[in-house]
Amino acid sequence: MERTDQELVRIEKANRIREMGIDPFGHRFDRSHFASEIKDKYKDYDHDKLEELDDRVTIAGRIMFIRKMGKASFFSIQDKTGKMQVYISINDVGEESYNLFKTADIGDIVGVTGKVMKTKTGELTIKCLEYTHLVKALRPLPEKYHGLTDIEERYRRRYVDLIMNEESKRNAFLRPKIIRCIQNFMDNRGFVEVETPVLTTLLTGASARPFTTHHNAQDLDMYLRIALELPLKRLLVGGMEAVYEIGRVFRNEGMDTRHNPEFTELEAYLAFSNLDGMMDMTEDMFQTIGREVFGRLTFNWCGNEINLEGPWKRISMVESIKEKTGIDFKKDMTLEEALKLAEEHNIEVEEHEKSFGHIVNLFFEKYVEDSLIQPTFLYGHPIEISPLTKKNPEDPRFVDRFELFIGGKEFANAYTELNDPIDQLERFENQIKERNLGNDEANDIDIDFVEALEYGMPPAGGIGYGIDRLCMLFTESDSIRDVILFPTMKERK
Repeated sequence: MERTDQELVRIEKANRIREMGIDPFGHRFDRSHFASEIKDKYKDYDHDKLEELDDRVTIAGRIMFIRKMGKASFFSIQDKTGKMQVYISINDVGEESYNLFKTADIGDIVGVTGKVMKTKTGELTIKCLEYTHLVKALRPLPEKYHGLTDIEERYRRRYVDLIMNEESKRNAFLRPKIIRCIQNFMDNRGFVEVETPVLTTLLTGASARPFTTHHNAQDLDMYLRIALELPLKRLLVGGMEAVYEIGRVFRNEGMDTRHNPEFTELEAYLAFSNLDGMMDMTEDMFQTIGREVFGRLTFNWCGNEINLEGPWKRISMVESIKEKTGIDFKKDMTLEEALKLAEEHNIEVEEHEKSFGHIVNLFFEKYVEDSLIQPTFLYGHPIEISPLTKKNPEDPRFVDRFELFIGGKEFANAYTELNDPIDQLERFENQIKERNLGNDEANDIDIDFVEALEYGMPPAGGIGYGIDRLCMLFTESDSIRDVILFPTMKERK
């Protein structure tokens, strides 16, 4: 491994520290406070009050700034809660400890025990009385004002990004808070969190291309799951009635600011509910996250100010298309008429999309989707694009399904769940026909699931949320890579 001059100097310093009888890569260190705790406790105290208190604290963290001035110096320590300034003097710590400090570089991890004070400029500072070297950083951090300017490297070397970028660190801590809020919300509504298999032999629950792996013991090709749906619905058959899972799913697709090949979903299923129940729950959940985690309901995302206050708009797919184009797909229409409309509007229709329902969806994607900025429940999808959803009793060309759109992006997908095993088997068979026509994202036939339905699944509402996109909205992040700690990246060239 080739070393830079800076790295060679740091390695030499590590050797010097070792010669002092100190492990340059450290051991356990007990601290009494984090930086934010000290600031919160003492921020309103003046210099004289702090002198009178004579409080001692112990902190640990990474050196982010050093100003060496002979026999006294200032430096700052950064822990997970923020930065704290430290004053160190040879008169307070002694010559041996001060010489040890002089080997310090930006990026080193150290411990400090000292007295809380304020400088003449009023900055809260720790006067160091005991200095402990913990870890020597052999690589220098990026320059403070430039950081990791290569965006790809920011995501690839997330550990450096977290050190240098406050926004990245903020997002890293906000995401688990959002997920914990969701779990509490679901638990308080009587749902039970469960786990289902990641490895499967069938492609079901979504339209996507899979990742394939191999189980050696059975000499069996398997897939990484593309959705959570069918195992959870089996639990409804078993009588669990209200279940959810937050888990990774894997789809063999491209990468962009909104898509990562592995991502996190929340799927929930509630017996004896329906589409309206899922709408009410979704609106309540988003508003709960806004209030409890962020204390607000307005967020600026991708250039749009999003207001989560209700009630949210509810509109059918055909109504939304009619608003934009004047075309009423609610009317009876032959396939030939629909194909002619697509041709007149320069919409390309693939062979497996030559059906009324697919053409309706293509019109929606072209004319409507990007315009749904404020939270909107879009319902009434064509049956051809919804193989797991109950038919609408008034018009069997459509199903009881909705998608939640915010900022022109899909955030949730919900159904009044299909529980008719005969209808379900027919839908599966139609998916195979689509695959034979070239749709490589069509579902397999899951005979075991059909058999499960034959034991009787209660009427139910079900919904799936993209957790990563949800975190993007609440953290006001434009890219999915900003809310996934280790996104999938191209290999370094």
